[in-house]
Amino acid sequence: MRTKLNEIIKNGHLGMIAVFFIVYMITFSYIEDRDVHHYIIHTTIDDQIPFCEYFIVPYLLWFLFVAVTVLYFMFFNKNQWKEYYQLIITLGTGMTLFLIISLVFPNGQDLRPVLTGDSIFIKAVQMIYHTDTPTNVLPSIHVFNSLACCVAILKNQRKYKKSTDAACVVLTILIIMSTMFLKQHSVVDVVLAALMYTGCYRIIYGNELWSQNAFRTSIFSDHS
Repeated sequence: MRTKLNEIIKNGHLGMIAVFFIVYMITFSYIEDRDVHHYIIHTTIDDQIPFCEYFIVPYLLWFLFVAVTVLYFMFFNKNQWKEYYQLIITLGTGMTLFLIISLVFPNGQDLRPVLTGDSIFIKAVQMIYHTDTPTNVLPSIHVFNSLACCVAILKNQRKYKKSTDAACVVLTILIIMSTMFLKQHSVVDVVLAALMYTGCYRIIYGNELWSQNAFRTSIFSDHS
């Protein structure tokens, strides 16, 4: 792990990730603060999905899921730098596309119910509602990043693969469901995120891209 950490620092990986997140957060804050008309994303299917506060558990587990997945591929995946870069590039591409869509198509949703009760689950949902505005929700980053992490794990060879793969798939499904059952996202947000991920997967994980020697050499130099 120490060797990998030194290699990561030496090649500026942490710095690039830090710069990306700084730029991302600055851009996202600008998008959120704009005084513009937001197109409401709402379908009749959304009205058929009941609110369920218990889905706050997988919804919050998303943060841990993404962090643990990135850390695993960064530090513990032996010398498989290709898989690490594929995951990071996929996540970065999805988040960048999300910003672009939000810039050119300001959007929001009106699905959130009036919350009643004082259970720990309701309070957790209230916290999310307070910190996460119902604007710029298309596509769902929760869904896109969950799919990216899930597929990266499924394609990875490691110990206890069957059990961890099964747990990963179940968690991903629950996270995707949570975005709709908590009324954080419309079905449209979920479908677009899945379609967007499919496109990114075909490009980033496609054999043609990674078989190009010049590209592979420039990205994975000194990591073979």
